[in-house]
Amino acid sequence: MESIHILLVEDDPEIARVLRDYLTREGCTVTWSSTGLEGWEDFNQAAYQLVLIDLMLPEMDGFALCRKIRLSSDVPMMIISAHQEDHQKVRGLNLGADDYLTKPFSLSELSARIQSHLRRYRRFQGEREENGHQVEYRHGLKIDFLNQRVFAGAEEVPLTAKELALLLLLARHPNRMFSKKELYEQVWQQAEVDGNNTVTVHIKSLRTKLKDTAKEAVYIQTVWGSGYRFIGEQGEG
Repeated sequence: MESIHILLVEDDPEIARVLRDYLTREGCTVTWSSTGLEGWEDFNQAAYQLVLIDLMLPEMDGFALCRKIRLSSDVPMMIISAHQEDHQKVRGLNLGADDYLTKPFSLSELSARIQSHLRRYRRFQGEREENGHQVEYRHGLKIDFLNQRVFAGAEEVPLTAKELALLLLLARHPNRMFSKKELYEQVWQQAEVDGNNTVTVHIKSLRTKLKDTAKEAVYIQTVWGSGYRFIGEQGEG
């Protein structure tokens, strides 16, 4: 196996050591996180080509970790769990995991599945880069997801890092309603506290810069009492 960086989130030290030692011998670089929260923090501190996640984790379970990672990244994710129930597998896959491997499993099967997902991901990345991954919306908005740039007509919109992160997150999941709590925890990577209006302030500034301040929103819609969703319609003009 070629050199890749894998994030392993597993709270059982014995299993983690076996997997880490095997993958290291295969030529991979492995970062081991022993809790879900540690896994989320590690994920945001480095670039990984694949993530292996156990379900029963302290601090943050594997389902929550899968959901948070998938909202911000297309990286291949594999769940490794002792749970064999179909509803657990379906839930994990619906949250964005690419595969579900039931313990105990052979190391050779793990290796084969990792290689398969890496090949598929490289094809996806190649197609995305070839296409530029730029999306044009009605009313003049263009988002370059690959280079993380935003344009209104021919002019680039000067967004702050947090404003850009909010827009990219919302636009990557069109018509999905995000609560303020979700947005804050995803973008600021901290637990939200009561009375925090940080998201509201940043959304207002973002709308102003996108000139999306009319009574009827064209890009970012407020779901009263719940949160926000991206409603931009693709198409020039």
